[in-house]
Amino acid sequence: MVKRLHPDQPVVGVGAIILREGKILLEKRGKDPARGQWTIPGGVVEVGEHLEDAVRRETKEETGLDAESAILIDVVDQVHLDKENKIKYHYVIIDYIVKVKPGEPKASSDAEELDWVPLSGVEAYELTPSFRRFFAKNKTKLEAAIAVL
Repeated sequence: MVKRLHPDQPVVGVGAIILREGKILLEKRGKDPARGQWTIPGGVVEVGEHLEDAVRRETKEETGLDAESAILIDVVDQVHLDKENKIKYHYVIIDYIVKVKPGEPKASSDAEELDWVPLSGVEAYELTPSFRRFFAKNKTKLEAAIAVL
Protein backbone atom coordinates (compact mmCIF):
# COMPACT_ATOMS: atom_id res chain seq x y z
CA MET A 1 0.00 0.00 0.00
CA VAL A 2 1.14 3.52 -0.82
CA LYS A 3 2.14 5.63 2.16
CA ARG A 4 0.09 8.82 1.66
CA LEU A 5 0.61 10.53 5.02
CA HIS A 6 4.22 11.73 5.45
CA PRO A 7 5.33 9.84 2.32
CA ASP A 8 8.91 8.87 1.50
CA GLN A 9 8.35 9.94 -2.11
CA PRO A 10 5.63 11.66 -4.16
CA VAL A 11 2.42 9.72 -4.72
CA VAL A 12 1.15 9.52 -8.32
CA GLY A 13 -2.50 10.28 -8.93
CA VAL A 14 -4.87 10.97 -11.83
CA GLY A 15 -7.64 13.51 -12.28
CA ALA A 16 -10.70 13.26 -14.52
CA ILE A 17 -11.95 16.40 -16.23
CA ILE A 18 -15.50 15.55 -17.29
CA LEU A 19 -17.19 18.12 -19.52
CA ARG A 20 -20.83 18.18 -20.63
CA GLU A 21 -23.07 20.87 -22.13
CA GLY A 22 -20.67 23.67 -21.30
CA LYS A 23 -20.07 22.52 -17.73
CA ILE A 24 -17.38 20.70 -15.76
CA LEU A 25 -18.12 18.06 -13.12
CA LEU A 26 -16.65 19.11 -9.77
CA GLU A 27 -16.33 16.95 -6.69
CA LYS A 28 -16.45 18.07 -3.08
CA ARG A 29 -13.78 16.08 -1.25
CA GLY A 30 -15.15 13.85 1.48
CA LYS A 31 -11.75 12.88 2.91
CA ASP A 32 -8.37 14.44 3.61
CA PRO A 33 -6.38 15.89 2.08
CA ALA A 34 -8.56 18.89 1.21
CA ARG A 35 -11.77 17.60 2.81
CA GLY A 36 -14.66 19.93 2.00
CA GLN A 37 -12.89 21.60 -0.93
CA TRP A 38 -13.85 21.22 -4.58
CA THR A 39 -11.75 19.59 -7.28
CA ILE A 40 -12.17 17.05 -10.06
CA PRO A 41 -12.73 13.32 -9.52
CA GLY A 42 -9.53 11.31 -9.23
CA GLY A 43 -7.25 9.30 -7.04
CA VAL A 44 -4.06 7.31 -6.66
CA VAL A 45 -2.66 5.08 -9.39
CA GLU A 46 -2.36 1.47 -8.22
CA VAL A 47 0.88 -0.47 -8.67
CA GLY A 48 0.97 -2.02 -12.14
CA GLU A 49 -1.96 0.10 -13.36
CA HIS A 50 -1.66 2.10 -16.58
CA LEU A 51 -2.54 5.78 -16.21
CA GLU A 52 -5.52 5.70 -18.58
CA ASP A 53 -6.89 2.65 -16.76
CA ALA A 54 -6.47 4.47 -13.45
CA VAL A 55 -8.43 7.52 -14.63
CA ARG A 56 -11.20 5.28 -15.99
CA ARG A 57 -11.37 3.37 -12.68
CA GLU A 58 -11.39 6.54 -10.58
CA THR A 59 -14.09 8.07 -12.79
CA LYS A 60 -16.29 5.03 -12.20
CA GLU A 61 -15.53 4.80 -8.46
CA GLU A 62 -16.18 8.46 -7.69
CA THR A 63 -18.98 9.33 -10.13
CA GLY A 64 -20.50 6.05 -11.31
CA LEU A 65 -19.86 7.15 -14.90
CA ASP A 66 -18.13 4.94 -17.47
CA ALA A 67 -15.21 6.56 -19.31
CA GLU A 68 -14.92 6.04 -23.06
CA SER A 69 -11.63 7.85 -23.61
CA ALA A 70 -9.02 9.92 -21.81
CA ILE A 71 -6.77 12.63 -23.27
CA LEU A 72 -3.83 14.03 -21.28
CA ILE A 73 -4.17 17.76 -20.57
CA ASP A 74 -1.65 18.61 -17.81
CA VAL A 75 0.42 17.45 -14.83
CA VAL A 76 0.26 19.29 -11.49
CA ASP A 77 1.65 18.77 -8.03
CA GLN A 78 0.10 19.16 -4.61
CA VAL A 79 2.26 19.49 -1.51
CA HIS A 80 0.83 19.96 2.00
CA LEU A 81 3.06 20.75 4.98
CA ASP A 82 2.24 19.89 8.58
CA LYS A 83 2.58 22.24 11.56
CA GLU A 84 6.28 21.38 11.83
CA ASN A 85 6.83 22.30 8.15
CA LYS A 86 7.39 18.68 7.15
CA ILE A 87 5.79 17.10 4.10
CA LYS A 88 2.36 15.80 5.13
CA TYR A 89 1.13 14.96 1.60
CA HIS A 90 2.88 15.12 -1.77
CA TYR A 91 0.97 14.19 -4.93
CA VAL A 92 1.88 14.39 -8.60
CA ILE A 93 -1.46 14.45 -10.44
CA ILE A 94 -1.83 13.63 -14.12
CA ASP A 95 -5.00 15.24 -15.42
CA TYR A 96 -7.05 13.95 -18.34
CA ILE A 97 -10.09 15.18 -20.21
CA VAL A 98 -12.37 12.16 -19.94
CA LYS A 99 -15.25 11.49 -22.29
CA VAL A 100 -17.94 9.52 -20.50
CA LYS A 101 -20.90 7.47 -21.63
CA PRO A 102 -24.34 9.03 -21.07
CA GLY A 103 -25.63 8.81 -17.52
CA GLU A 104 -26.12 10.79 -14.36
CA PRO A 105 -23.20 11.00 -11.93
CA LYS A 106 -23.63 9.92 -8.32
CA ALA A 107 -21.16 10.79 -5.57
CA SER A 108 -19.40 7.78 -4.09
CA SER A 109 -15.99 6.68 -2.78
CA ASP A 110 -14.10 9.86 -1.77
CA ALA A 111 -16.71 12.25 -3.17
CA GLU A 112 -19.03 13.96 -0.70
CA GLU A 113 -20.95 15.77 -3.44
CA LEU A 114 -20.83 16.32 -7.21
CA ASP A 115 -21.92 19.40 -9.13
CA TRP A 116 -22.06 20.39 -12.83
CA VAL A 117 -20.56 23.89 -12.91
CA PRO A 118 -20.31 26.32 -15.85
CA LEU A 119 -16.65 27.21 -16.46
CA SER A 120 -17.51 30.83 -15.66
CA GLY A 121 -18.59 29.79 -12.14
CA VAL A 122 -15.75 27.45 -11.16
CA GLU A 123 -13.56 30.02 -9.41
CA ALA A 124 -16.40 30.96 -7.02
CA TYR A 125 -16.11 27.49 -5.41
CA GLU A 126 -13.74 26.71 -2.54
CA LEU A 127 -11.27 24.87 -4.77
CA THR A 128 -8.23 22.86 -3.73
CA PRO A 129 -5.09 24.97 -4.30
CA SER A 130 -3.78 22.56 -6.96
CA PHE A 131 -7.06 22.57 -8.91
CA ARG A 132 -7.27 26.38 -8.67
CA ARG A 133 -3.78 26.61 -10.25
CA PHE A 134 -4.70 23.98 -12.87
CA PHE A 135 -7.92 25.79 -13.76
CA ALA A 136 -6.25 29.21 -14.11
CA LYS A 137 -3.55 27.70 -16.34
CA ASN A 138 -5.91 25.58 -18.49
CA LYS A 139 -9.18 27.52 -18.69
CA THR A 140 -8.66 28.34 -22.38
CA LYS A 141 -7.96 24.67 -23.18
CA LEU A 142 -11.12 23.63 -21.32
CA GLU A 143 -13.22 26.20 -23.17
CA ALA A 144 -11.87 24.86 -26.48
CA ALA A 145 -12.59 21.27 -25.40
CA ILE A 146 -16.18 22.15 -24.47
CA ALA A 147 -16.67 23.63 -27.92
CA VAL A 148 -15.81 20.32 -29.63
CA LEU A 149 -17.47 17.88 -27.20
